[in-house]
Amino acid sequence: MNYQYNEQFAAATRQFADTAARINQLALENAQKVFGLQMATLEENAEATFAFFGEAAEVRDFDGMKTLLPKGVQIARENVERSISAGQEVFGTTVKTNEAIAEIAKSQLEAATVKAQAQAEKVVASAAKATKRR
Repeated sequence: MNYQYNEQFAAATRQFADTAARINQLALENAQKVFGLQMATLEENAEATFAFFGEAAEVRDFDGMKTLLPKGVQIARENVERSISAGQEVFGTTVKTNEAIAEIAKSQLEAATVKAQAQAEKVVASAAKATKRR
């Protein structure tokens, strides 16, 4: 009888460890995607900004400054658009990852429910047999 409980405990522990490993893998993959996306966006924004600063350093007169101003506004707008787009993509990726994790949790809960119901039915059946013997 003790052996049966040990086997059940070991099986449950293995299942929990496998599930935790899958969830951790999903979370790590999500973090890698998010970090990579944010770094790429930061790099693009920095390149555009420093290129603009390079052009601004070469301006020597007021007319050059007048032509540079609209370009600066355009670069700032594009930087904001890239940042917002990256934020939306990060949000979408994180939502998908959380949905996958929730699906894993749901399947584990359903499997545990099925096992518990089977065990309960087994106990009821053995109790019914014991009652009939009396």
